[in-house]
Amino acid sequence: MSNLHPSLNYMKAAPFEVPATSSAAANNDRNVPSVEQLVLDLCNPDLRENALLELSKKRELFQDLAPLLWNSFGTLAALLQEIVSIYPVLSPPTLTPGQSNRVCNALALLQCVASHPDTRMVFLKAHIPLYLYPFLNTTSKTRPFEYLRLTSLGVIGALVKVDDTDVISFLLYTEIIPLCLRTMEMGSELSKTVATFIVQKILLDDVGLEYICATAERFFAVAGILSNMIIALAEQPSARLLKHIIRCFLRLSENLRACEALKNCMPEMLKDGTFSNCLLEDVTTRRWLQQLLHNVLGPRVAIQAGGSSCFASYYSTTDFCYNNTGEVSL
Repeated sequence: MSNLHPSLNYMKAAPFEVPATSSAAANNDRNVPSVEQLVLDLCNPDLRENALLELSKKRELFQDLAPLLWNSFGTLAALLQEIVSIYPVLSPPTLTPGQSNRVCNALALLQCVASHPDTRMVFLKAHIPLYLYPFLNTTSKTRPFEYLRLTSLGVIGALVKVDDTDVISFLLYTEIIPLCLRTMEMGSELSKTVATFIVQKILLDDVGLEYICATAERFFAVAGILSNMIIALAEQPSARLLKHIIRCFLRLSENLRACEALKNCMPEMLKDGTFSNCLLEDVTTRRWLQQLLHNVLGPRVAIQAGGSSCFASYYSTTDFCYNNTGEVSL
């Protein structure tokens, strides 16, 4: 467990250490490899595991790590080698914690590349995200697989955080929606939240909304999973996840055919004030929900539907407004 990626919640706490003296600290600094050296070490199979761990820790500190990773000879090939090397343990599911930790460190570096403005589009044009899709297609609920899916979703989430129709078109063309729906159906709360965030960002793009609403099969696949999640949240509330589900429903309601369909298939729990307490502190999501009810049920019915909760007091057809934020922090 000593080589866990720092972003993983099940990483053990570091032991208490006595501060080093100034001379000892200076010697330690001289012994620490530079970022450039660590990138070179990625191409050495004997040094790669430590380099992956150290670079994943430093990625937030080194602004130009992504261009360095992308432009260094053999580095991306080494990262992809780490990814494809665990394909054989995906089915049957025999992925170990050590294997999961190591590949998640490689994925963290790919997320760095996906996030950087200078490397995002070349990363996409090289179709690197496709190497992650087999991880999102797994169904094992063990911890190694769950963190593998979560870190893979983080890479996709980094791509969609910046509004770009080319990114959305690529993800739609490569069938990311079914993979996200799978995670939304069986993942942990955090994985469900990131997957729903990705679907939300796709829906917020006009190309994405048109794609999902183009056929009844696509619409009901998405709406059905969202509805099932709402039912589950009634028993185990999560304000963060609920926020993204409501935003997805609201965006769907902005398509005429989808809005008509939602009149018959939108969960009753969104209409009867079930989540009033869950959203007490979230004015933005309350307004999104009230606008959703307004779009689907009409203004009078929407006010009646929210009348037993706190929603009605925040609703006005004359001064209603909302923003398009409310994103997961990746």
